[in-house]
Amino acid sequence: MRILVTGGAGYIGGTVAQLLLDSGHQVVVYDNLCHGHRSMIPAAAEFVEGELADREKLERVLHSSIDGVMHFAALIEAGESMKKPELYFRNNSASTLTLFEAMLATGVKRLVFSSTAAVYGEPESTPIFEDAPLHPTNAYGESKLLVEQMLAWLNRIHDFRYASLRYFNVAGAIEGRGEAHEPESHIIPLILDVALGRRESIKIFGKDYPTKDGTCVRDYIHVQDLAQAHLLAFNALKEHSRLIYNIGNGVGFTVLEVIESARRVTGHAIPVIEEPRRPGDPAVLIASSEKIIRELGWKPEYTELDAILATAWKWHQQRYAKTN
Repeated sequence: MRILVTGGAGYIGGTVAQLLLDSGHQVVVYDNLCHGHRSMIPAAAEFVEGELADREKLERVLHSSIDGVMHFAALIEAGESMKKPELYFRNNSASTLTLFEAMLATGVKRLVFSSTAAVYGEPESTPIFEDAPLHPTNAYGESKLLVEQMLAWLNRIHDFRYASLRYFNVAGAIEGRGEAHEPESHIIPLILDVALGRRESIKIFGKDYPTKDGTCVRDYIHVQDLAQAHLLAFNALKEHSRLIYNIGNGVGFTVLEVIESARRVTGHAIPVIEEPRRPGDPAVLIASSEKIIRELGWKPEYTELDAILATAWKWHQQRYAKTN
């Protein structure tokens, strides 16, 4: 099949694009490169530089025998969304509606939406299942939930087939591609920066949570496993009209466990600075993958934290060796 990957110059989108190519599909990457990198675009993929709000350009691309879309193009910083919510609603919600309009106009009605478990907000219990209440606590989560609501109506009225995948933290790397955010705000690459000597220490925010070591618990999905889940969902849309899945490890790791894992993997001390707890940080965020395992047979390869960190460390070293 010929698949359009929006945001395919990014961390997750670029990984999915590569796995699609490895599976024998043709890939067209559509990205404005505001946060993506040309180096993340697989060499065998076609590339179109463009804005998600440019319906005319989107329709031209979709008319090029596109069979379906995988949508990753979005702003992802929850903290920034609470300072500039209008930016997130414009980019993540309104511009995505433009994509949907272009798809409807060109007869392309098969989409996998890379959503977020932030649509759940402060969870009532963990791990989180797909039927948990949807109450986002930040504009980022709300911007994604608005897209899911649009998709539900398009599915109901236009038979628009879609899968929505909700997840928390993505980590790790595959050969030649990994996390490369600028500026970086994700904990694992920040920790690895300390191991490389690019930062002096890593900050942890709060040691008074009701967890085993007092720090927050988060789940971490390897980017390759997440990409495989997207491919499974895309294929399942041949038989299903609407799919919603959570993607998580079902266990979770504390911040201190992540740091200890990085110390083992890298062999570096990684000094820690303790800061006060940040308001609004939930103690535990874990998404259950029971449904996608049961229904689609998803089998994550990376279930151990050290294995996830090892792939991230290899990429991190390679990335900064090239820039030094």
